[in-house]
Amino acid sequence: MQKTYRFIKGLFMDFKEKRLDTAVMYEGHFIRVFKDKVQLPDGSVSEREHIDHPGAVAVLAILENGNLLMERQFRYAPHREFFELPAGKMERDENMLLTAQRELLEETGYVACKWTHLTTTWPCIGYANERMEYFLAQDLLFQGRQLDDGEFLEVFDLSLVDAMEWIRQGKINDSKTIIGIFWLEKILNGWKSAGE
Repeated sequence: MQKTYRFIKGLFMDFKEKRLDTAVMYEGHFIRVFKDKVQLPDGSVSEREHIDHPGAVAVLAILENGNLLMERQFRYAPHREFFELPAGKMERDENMLLTAQRELLEETGYVACKWTHLTTTWPCIGYANERMEYFLAQDLLFQGRQLDDGEFLEVFDLSLVDAMEWIRQGKINDSKTIIGIFWLEKILNGWKSAGE
């Protein structure tokens, strides 16, 4: 087999930065903003501002007809509506599977008999420690929605073919949803996730 990589000088250098001091700049309901003084790999000192986030889950819930459960909701920060996968933030120290199960039931009214963890992504590595855990939910049963107070969203189903087309057209432009749909397309074509 032909070698498809090459080593680059410094590739295995230790790039870890050492925290020397930290200050909480803001503490809200679920995020905290820090300003840290750090020692860089070359010994110099710098500052890092970062957000501490408990993490989140996204659920690829497959209906009996093969369609994907989707949501349409308004997101305040970008001030617009998005088409998204069911998703939600983890409570601090909450089990990620329990979060996925809770969010699917609350937002869509469905429970799943079969769960598979697909992957973990880090969506904001430049300024936050947020991680996104992706789950495949199958063998769904409808039990009734239990939306949180102040949560307004519409649930609908969409075929994978249409979801891929909506991504191409820019109708689906939420990054977690794009990543999840691309993973689902790969899995349905025989790709095995690390969780299987």
